[in-house]
Amino acid sequence: MAVASSTPETHALPHIAIFPFLAKGHTIPMIHLTHYLHRHGLAAVTFFTTPGNAAFLREGLSGADAAVVELTFPADVPGIPPGVESAEGLTSLASFAVFADATSLLRPQLEASLAEMQPPASLLVTDPFLYWTKASAERLGVPKVSFFGISAFAHVMREVRVRHDPCATLKHDDVDADGNPATFTVPEFPHIKLTFEDFMAPFGDPASIAPMLELDGKLGKAIKESQGLIINTFHGLESPYVDFWNQHVGPKAWPVGPLCLAQPATAPPKARPSWMEWLDNKAADGRAVLYVALGTLAAIPQSQLKAVADGLERAEVDFIWAVRPKNIDLGSGFEERTKGRGLVVREWVDQLEILKHETVRGFLSHCGWNSVLESVAAGVPLAVWPMHADQPFNAKFVVDELKIAVRVQTSDRTIRGLVTSEEVSKVVRVLMLGEEEVEAAKNVAELSACAKEAMEEGGPSWKALKDMITELCVKKVNVSLEESQDEKVDV
Repeated sequence: MAVASSTPETHALPHIAIFPFLAKGHTIPMIHLTHYLHRHGLAAVTFFTTPGNAAFLREGLSGADAAVVELTFPADVPGIPPGVESAEGLTSLASFAVFADATSLLRPQLEASLAEMQPPASLLVTDPFLYWTKASAERLGVPKVSFFGISAFAHVMREVRVRHDPCATLKHDDVDADGNPATFTVPEFPHIKLTFEDFMAPFGDPASIAPMLELDGKLGKAIKESQGLIINTFHGLESPYVDFWNQHVGPKAWPVGPLCLAQPATAPPKARPSWMEWLDNKAADGRAVLYVALGTLAAIPQSQLKAVADGLERAEVDFIWAVRPKNIDLGSGFEERTKGRGLVVREWVDQLEILKHETVRGFLSHCGWNSVLESVAAGVPLAVWPMHADQPFNAKFVVDELKIAVRVQTSDRTIRGLVTSEEVSKVVRVLMLGEEEVEAAKNVAELSACAKEAMEEGGPSWKALKDMITELCVKKVNVSLEESQDEKVDV
């Protein structure tokens, strides 16, 4: 078992154990948190994962001086494809619930590892999908906080669903007088109106609703019973919702982001990636480029991706598209016809690095929270196309409240409806060339500056993280040191 180093510099620091849900989108913010803790000398970190995720994790943690403990994922779990140790390898939300429950089989290994950690763990940070870790923390006497990678807005809207059960009155096919989906007015925030699908998107298709609702209940209980909640946001972005959570919901939330700004600068590679060179050339020509990326978990039909391709071609704007799956057919001759003004990338790219490039002026996104934060940090406005999970909440927030995005509409106004090539073309041109782009660009530039200030030493996010450690860890460290001194006196 790997244990955290205990050099003179780190021995007296709080020792934080971190265990993310086994999915890249859940792991990356916790990697960034680890870098932030290390850079500011706030804590030593031990990170838990499984062998199938360890290489990705170790690469991300390079330079963070964190220990990595590998817990063996159980084999032959019914409902999970053989060899799958990450949510990216699952085929449905129904299997997602099975996978989340299967992680509880790691409990004996986790507890044994936590018990052997030196210096002892002073705090356990886990994803609430690992709901069972609360019992492990209690058994070992370690404080536990939850880190769920969604916005404060989405946290509050989930609480609205639990409190008011809007889906008891809304129906999937209810429409208003104009033929648009009927809405529920949020009592605590009357300016917010949400549809049945906005509330039900986290639970997937009808076959997965029952297991996902059950998992959601466990997740909510895990958050409620934690000593605190880490949110990857900053107060200047979501202050009404952070404040509402802390005053009316709980447990106490600490906004410590955007953690993507804690991502360390990588050493320049021997060869600059081809897509970055392509962007350099666009910048030299004075061109504005749209970045397109539609997430890693949602399976988008090939016919829909062909419509996106056709829409990008019709829009006649320069674009770079990180497409998945990498072997997808985007239509006969598409890449040849758009060569020069468009680039399709079929491998992993550094999304934040692309968004930070001076020539990138817009982002067509699925509106996952990590992507929203990266776009805000880079100062790039969005066109948002939510598909599942918390994405409809995020879209509502960035379009209606932050006013840094335009919405992609499906043909039937539901999140599972088809987006036509005409809609893609229209929205892309509005984002890149329309009047809305001017306002969105101005608003996101202001938020970008606020994000950077929040993450600087002495900034609001830095203070929130330091306060959390002082409140939950330092007392425990001091008690441990006192007990150690007492043992020496006894001897």
